[in-house]
Amino acid sequence: MSEPLATGPFHGGRVAEQNDRFRRSFGADPTLPGRIVITQGVAALGAAALVPLMTALIRFDDFTEDNDPFGLRDFGAFEIEAEGRAVRLYWKIDLFDADERFGSEAPDDPDRTRRVLTLLLPEEW
Repeated sequence: MSEPLATGPFHGGRVAEQNDRFRRSFGADPTLPGRIVITQGVAALGAAALVPLMTALIRFDDFTEDNDPFGLRDFGAFEIEAEGRAVRLYWKIDLFDADERFGSEAPDDPDRTRRVLTLLLPEEW
């Protein structure tokens, strides 16, 4: 039987664990289908920003009640150096059905859920 999606702050259970695995593998964990999407603003940072961006995303662990009120580990913000300046980025994981058309009805079931992690600039939110 699957665990509930969330029962209050920081009780995301299986969904939180799966979101962490997906993010930390940069979408390369074959047991958690999904993809990584970057916005035009992030793409404009150039190829040199990709390594610090990926490193910051994979290492992110600054979850608080403000940025993760349901304990799902599906959002975060961090800064990287790009072109000699500090750039703030957001990331967000959305959970879709297997066809990526609607929200997943079983977010803790990897066979029925596709994760889409979007990296974006705050002004693109």
